[in-house]
Amino acid sequence: MQLIFAGTPEFAAVALAALLDAGHAAPLVLTQPDRPAGRGMQTQLSPVKKLALRHGLEVLQPLSLKSDPEVRERIRAQQADALIVAAYGLLLPQSVLEMPRLGAINLHASLLPRWRGAAPIQRAILAGDTESGISLMQMDAGLDTGALLASVTTPITAHDTATSLHDRLAVLGAQLLVATLPRLPLPAVPQAAEGVTYAAKIDKAEARLDWQKSAHELDRQIRAFTPFPVAHARFADDTLKIHAARPSAAPTAAPPGTVLAIGKEGICVACGEDALLLTELQKPGGKRLAAAQFLAGYTAIRTGMHFT
Repeated sequence: MQLIFAGTPEFAAVALAALLDAGHAAPLVLTQPDRPAGRGMQTQLSPVKKLALRHGLEVLQPLSLKSDPEVRERIRAQQADALIVAAYGLLLPQSVLEMPRLGAINLHASLLPRWRGAAPIQRAILAGDTESGISLMQMDAGLDTGALLASVTTPITAHDTATSLHDRLAVLGAQLLVATLPRLPLPAVPQAAEGVTYAAKIDKAEARLDWQKSAHELDRQIRAFTPFPVAHARFADDTLKIHAARPSAAPTAAPPGTVLAIGKEGICVACGEDALLLTELQKPGGKRLAAAQFLAGYTAIRTGMHFT
């Protein structure tokens, strides 16, 4: 097929690579503008742009499709079979959705209508969902409200982080897209009216651990916020990042946040229910370390002291 591809992060780049490997043409690629990132705040190209440039594809980076008639005209002139959208991050006007012969098809990292919106992977882990998946959707003007063309599911394990689930969904999504395109046009099934939830964008403030919560809730929070924005807690005058932990069935009368035990495996901290064993931590200005290595260089923690 002759495609236009719109996407920005690594999740989208995996899909674009699969399309190109399958023999589809995507001579025009849309991605978000280059932006500063990282400690040095240097301008970074999106993963999709890097891939497109390696393949010699034309790249457009409008700030908005609503206010850029030249880009809209360029999309129209392409006369594409379909516009493939994966984690693009910009709203697409109805007029753009209707330009390709088969319309616009969106690859979304949830089982719609659950977790429409910006952060479906993180929200699914936070909520304790036992499965996630990919939905292939015929786009309309709403927020992830289009009719469904195909889907695939995958379990969310007790060890999944946002990183591991993202990587698995990216591969499943690329495979589903490549398998479905040759079958288009397909009858699209409207989304169910029941079970609609919204995956709001992650706010950094959500990463602060509240020890009044249960150990299982905090474990999900830590896994959902890996690799960003990383769960954290205050200890003495430091903010410590918590990269990995696991619940520990350790009933105690100690107040939530109390350090119950310290050992090679980790730091056991009382929660509102049970306890949490912190197994990978990072001090300010330091590296992410396993608990034993962390404790060798951070000796302030003692049994009976408190995280807040």
